[in-house]
Amino acid sequence: MQYRPLGRTGLQVSVLSYGASSLGSVFHATDDNDGIRAVHTALDLGINFIDVSPYYGITKAETVLGRALRGVARDRYVLATKVGQYGDGLFDFSAARVTRSLDESCARLGVDYIDLLQCHDIEFADLNQIVDETLPALVKLRTAGRIGHIGITGLPLKVFTEVLARSEPGVVETILSFCRYELNDTALETLIPGLQHKGIGIINAAPTGMGLLTERGVPAWHPAPPAMVAGARRAVDYCRSVGVDIVKLAVQFCVAHPGIATTLVGSANPENIRKNIAYVGEPIDFELMAKVLEILRPIKNHNFTRGRPENRDPLIP
Repeated sequence: MQYRPLGRTGLQVSVLSYGASSLGSVFHATDDNDGIRAVHTALDLGINFIDVSPYYGITKAETVLGRALRGVARDRYVLATKVGQYGDGLFDFSAARVTRSLDESCARLGVDYIDLLQCHDIEFADLNQIVDETLPALVKLRTAGRIGHIGITGLPLKVFTEVLARSEPGVVETILSFCRYELNDTALETLIPGLQHKGIGIINAAPTGMGLLTERGVPAWHPAPPAMVAGARRAVDYCRSVGVDIVKLAVQFCVAHPGIATTLVGSANPENIRKNIAYVGEPIDFELMAKVLEILRPIKNHNFTRGRPENRDPLIP
C-alpha cells in the first residue's frame, strides 16, 4: 500500500481508504459480521484511514465500526467522523450540537479521540453559520486535544472555495469531495492547485459515482439524471464485454492522481475490499482506460447538485 501526506496535517494516509457508510446499510442491506470482517481485512492489507458519520444508517455505521475497532491498537488507524447531519433532512451545525455530537460519536466508536472531525455536507447549511459558529467550535475542540484536525465535506465544489476563502488559514485542514473526481467527472481537478497551495488535504470519495460505474447500478435514491446513468452503463457494459470489472479502472484512475491524498471505497463485503486493494497494486491497462474515457466523453463532467440554492454548483445536465 502506498501512503501520502494529508495536506499539512502531518498524517500519512493510505491512497485507498475505508468509507464506512456501507456498515450503516446505506446502499443495501448488509450483515454486521461481514462488515466487521471487511474492516479487519482493510486494516490487515494496509488501509489506515477510516471515514464514518453518525448520519450513515442513523448511527448504525459508527456502532458497527466501534465493534470492529474493539481491541485494535489505536495507532493502526486514522479515524475520521463528522458532525452536523443526523438524519434525512436533519441538520444542526450549532456549536452546542456539534460539541455534543463528538461525545456521542466517541462513545459509539469506543475511542476518546478523533483524528479528523468534519462538517458533513455543508451545502445544506448556512455557510455563515459554518464559518462563524461551527468551525470556531471545532477549533476549541482541537485546542482542547479532543480532535486532531478539522475538515469540511460536500458535493458542490463551490462550498469548498467559499468557506476556505472566508476562514482563517489553518482552521480547515481537509476537504472531502465525492462524485467529482472519477472516470466520468474530473471537475475536482480544477480546485487541486489552489488547495495544495493552502496546504489542504484532499479526500476523494465515491470513485464509482455512488454506483454509477458498477454492475449493480445506481440505487433508487441516486440523483443522477437518466442521461448520466445511461452513459455510465455503456462504459460498464463495454468493460464487461472485454472481461474487466469497471470498478478496477475506477479505483486505479482515482488513486493515480498524485494530488489526491486518499480515495474512499466502501463495502461491507471483505472480498470486495480485498479486490479493491489488489487493484491498486496492479498495472493500469492504459489502452482500455482510454477506450472507457472515450465512451464516457458524452457525459464528461455532467453532474448533479443539491443543497441550499445559493450553495449549488451550476448544472451540466
